Amino acid sequence: MDLRGKALEYAVSHQAEFLEQLKDLIRIPSISTAPENKADVQRTAEWLVHKLTQIGMKNVQILPTGGHPVVYGECLCAHESAPTVLIYGHYDVQPADPLELWTAEPFNPDQRGENLFARGASDMKGQVMASIDAVEAVMMAGEPPVNIKFILEGEEEIGSPNLVPFLKLHKDLLSCDVALNPDCGMIGADAPTITYALRGLAYFELRVYGPEHDLHSGLYGGAVHNPAVVLAELIAGMHDTEGHITLPGFYDRVRALGAEERAQLARLPLSADHFLEMTGVPALFGEKGFTPAEQVGARPTLDVNGLYSGFIGAGSKTVLPAYAMAKISMRLVPDQDPVEVQEQLIAYLNTKSPKTVRWELTNHSSNKASISDIHHPAVKSLVDGLEAAWGITPLYKREGGSVPIVGDMQRILGVESVLTGFGLSDDNIHAPNEKLHLPTWYKGIQSLIHFFYNYGQA
Repeated sequence: MDLRGKALEYAVSHQAEFLEQLKDLIRIPSISTAPENKADVQRTAEWLVHKLTQIGMKNVQILPTGGHPVVYGECLCAHESAPTVLIYGHYDVQPADPLELWTAEPFNPDQRGENLFARGASDMKGQVMASIDAVEAVMMAGEPPVNIKFILEGEEEIGSPNLVPFLKLHKDLLSCDVALNPDCGMIGADAPTITYALRGLAYFELRVYGPEHDLHSGLYGGAVHNPAVVLAELIAGMHDTEGHITLPGFYDRVRALGAEERAQLARLPLSADHFLEMTGVPALFGEKGFTPAEQVGARPTLDVNGLYSGFIGAGSKTVLPAYAMAKISMRLVPDQDPVEVQEQLIAYLNTKSPKTVRWELTNHSSNKASISDIHHPAVKSLVDGLEAAWGITPLYKREGGSVPIVGDMQRILGVESVLTGFGLSDDNIHAPNEKLHLPTWYKGIQSLIHFFYNYGQA
């Protein structure tokens, strides 16, 4: 039996052990946003150090940051010409609230049928352990086909505030040929998926000010411009009747979709009926000329995430508000620049805002979109690995959300990322009763084993 066969056999024979170790990791409530769980986050990092050391990784250490630490480990034991894979993951989790909606204790893994219910089971302790288990199987089989490094952070669920400085400080330590990021998911248990693009983000708070303080709408209404009305008109003008965004120059850098990409996106089971069923809306809305799958993954957006002005309590109060506020987010695509997008928003406001009010714009967060070459040898290696485990050709997907680490690694480390993951769309991540589908998870481990051998040969 060759090394690949031995590694796959090891993974199958150790499934029960892998599952128990995942349960042990889940039991530690590594909630990064809660100060009272700081010790638990540290304890999780120590658990991972022990596990990586146990499977034979070298130079395993807990590296400090300005917040929660990063766990690092390496196995530079492949043949001289072998490529190096940097595996990224995060070991922190979201809070479990509201606790009353859980059917079992969130940090006491509850296995029911084919699913494991617990906070972090899918996002992303299950994905971290799938990677570690695949590496363990490869190392137990003999000489690994690739060099392997791990970078496991503890702050992803709070926006990774210290990760960029960490990457810059440890650039040499993290040098690699490609990054493997299993923090994405699959469309369905029978639909292995390659995520090759992620949208960026620009998030703003817009405030429109009118009078110095709230006014009586009967005494001043009609003579004083209402900032809530002005804000509503400004927001309404940010789209035209066909769903296009009207900020000047907004689409200048938007990369056009080619025929190959549109054909791959058309394979996705994301029809209009799917979105209607998932959302419960009476009808869909979107930019004309694009399918729903293209709209949510490959086209930029502008959305209002929150509105506030004046009196919003029960009953009535005839007030003319002093100000109105909106939270506005834009999902960006290659090659849009968040800085330029902010300038475009400012230009729009300068042109459209009346002189009867003043406005202020605050940038809360931003990151660029990322896209990987689907013909990259590592992507092809993962495609073949997923096909070997599932027996079908994987789907290619553009993810509508953002994973800033991918763009950060492109910019700082100069490497492409291969994105995968074995969570499902109904895993309830960030919500009560989060779960992991175990048959999918076991196949995921096998697909990663294939990936390492495929990439080593490539």
